[in-house]
Amino acid sequence: MRTHLPQRETRFSVEDGCLVRTVVGGDGRTYTHRCERKVFETVAHAIQETPAQGEGTTLTLISRQEKLAFTQVNVALEFLKERGIVDVRHRRCYPGTTSVFEDAMVEFLVLDESFKTD
Repeated sequence: MRTHLPQRETRFSVEDGCLVRTVVGGDGRTYTHRCERKVFETVAHAIQETPAQGEGTTLTLISRQEKLAFTQVNVALEFLKERGIVDVRHRRCYPGTTSVFEDAMVEFLVLDESFKTD
């Protein structure tokens, strides 16, 4: 039985138009998953359409309803949670802001080096 999760570091970046989640475990092992921008936008819209009250939504529901890859939806949701754009209550996802899509895109573009100017 697992008693605790190992220490890990999670980093997000945007590479080639994809949101990239890189996780480094306490043992040094690394894994990386990607989310295409179009998928990210779809997830942001799905969360925005979720009522702030009620049953909320889940990773599985979004993946099934939108016909999106589970892993890509997970990357998008984890990023949105980290940025405070998605609230989680009782393992269900709810909008964390009044402008989910706009806030999500701002956070995405902040990471995108191709939009930065010197």
